[in-house]
This record gives sequence, C-alpha cells and structure tokens, in this order.
Amino acid sequence: MNGELLAAEKRLREILAGYFPLAIAVSGGVDSLTLATVAHRTLPLAPLMIHAVSPAVPAAATARVREMSEREGWDLREISAGEFADPDYRANPYNRCYFCKSNLYRSIGAITTRRIASGANLDDLSDYRPGLKAASEQNVVHPFVDAGIDKTTIRQIARAHQLQHYAELPAQPCLASRVETGLPIRAGDLNFIDDFECELKRTLGELSTVRVRIRNSGVYIELGELPDQETEPILKEKARHFCQKAGYQFIAITSYRQGSAFIRNKAI
Repeated sequence: MNGELLAAEKRLREILAGYFPLAIAVSGGVDSLTLATVAHRTLPLAPLMIHAVSPAVPAAATARVREMSEREGWDLREISAGEFADPDYRANPYNRCYFCKSNLYRSIGAITTRRIASGANLDDLSDYRPGLKAASEQNVVHPFVDAGIDKTTIRQIARAHQLQHYAELPAQPCLASRVETGLPIRAGDLNFIDDFECELKRTLGELSTVRVRIRNSGVYIELGELPDQETEPILKEKARHFCQKAGYQFIAITSYRQGSAFIRNKAI
C-alpha cells in the first residue's frame, strides 16, 4: 500500500474499533464486501454479517456474499427484510429507497442489539439517497464516510486485501432501481431483470455495465459500452426473443445513464 492508502485504512480501522461490536449489512457489492473483510480481519470481536435475500437483490450478489463468508469464516445471517410486505415500497415512489432501507434496518435490529454499519461511502453523499435518511433514523453508522473514504479508495483497499475480482465489479444497485418511478415493484419483474442481465453478461462479460430498465413504454437495455455493428444485431435479436418469451416488449439498446429510471418530480 502507498502512504495515502495506508493512512485511509488506518482511519477506517480506528473508526471500526470505536463502533464494535458491529453488525454489518452486506449487500454483495464491493463496498460492503470490503468493509466486512477489513472488519472481520482486524476487529478483536468478529462482526455479525447480515445479508438480506430478496427479489430485489441480484442472485450473483447473494452468491458472492456466501462465497466470501465460507472463505473468510464469517458469522453470516441471511434474512428477509420484508420490504415486499410494505405497500409504500411496492408503490415505487421517488423515495422508494427510504422504505426499503427502513425495512432492512428494522429487520436487522430485530435479531441483534449490535450497532449496524453500512458500506456507504463519500461518493454516496453527493447523490440523492433517501436510504441514508432511514439509516440516520435507526442510528446506522457509515465507517467509510466517517473515515473520509470514497469509492476509488474502497477499490484500492479491496485490491490490497486480495479482493481483486470484486474490486473491479461495476456498481450494482438493487434491481428495483431498474423500474421506472411510479410503476409498481413486482417480484416477477425483478426476476426477469436479473435473469436478462445475467444472460447479457454471458455475452458481454461479467464486468460489463448492464442495466435492463422497465419503463411505461417497455424494456430498454442500457450498456456502459455500446456494441459494435457486428454485435448489435445479435444483441437486439436476443433481447427481442428474451422479452417476448417472458411477455415484455423490447424497445431499444441505449447508453448507460445512472438513475435513468428515476423520476424525481413525478407526482405519485
């Protein structure tokens, strides 16, 4: 590690030591996996790892958490956050994440009295994150934020801890974020999105940025890198076939745009 990275991890370890005993919400992305790894390897009392299994969580994310748990010897508890029982969540308003995280943190709090920690980082503070309000209401701590650590630094820490593969993972928000604001969140739609994104990544590569968006008008595919002239018709034919088989209408392939299914000012 270079000097700056050593200093950042030292701050993180000091922050973690001040908060333990901890329960860490591990979603399966690079942020929470890195936080869980550092905490488990450095704290005198191993943290409790909590992973919510839900239609909104990609199957690959759950598989990563289980693989890391087995490799590292985590004390892992899998729970249902119960968000699908919440009509406010299912209605998919602009602040859907608030209801999602409220249910998650309440469910964690029901099984442990430990302080709950999330993998939120400095970059998250510059975006609209209603889930952070839910975290604040339930006294959830954010060690990366407290240590002044952003996403780039998290990836560097992950590499330093031999998590190179996870360090390269693209951002992977919950599957509900693919559904246009105001359209109801349904488990079947999320299963379709997850299956379709996995199918596309088998063609494009696991580390590709892929979003399958469900909008009022139909299904859109957003890609971090648009296909060349040879690959594009193959992808379009695959998309038409996959959508038709599942009862959806395929519309187009476009460039990835963060949060493009999110409509902030839509009246709901």
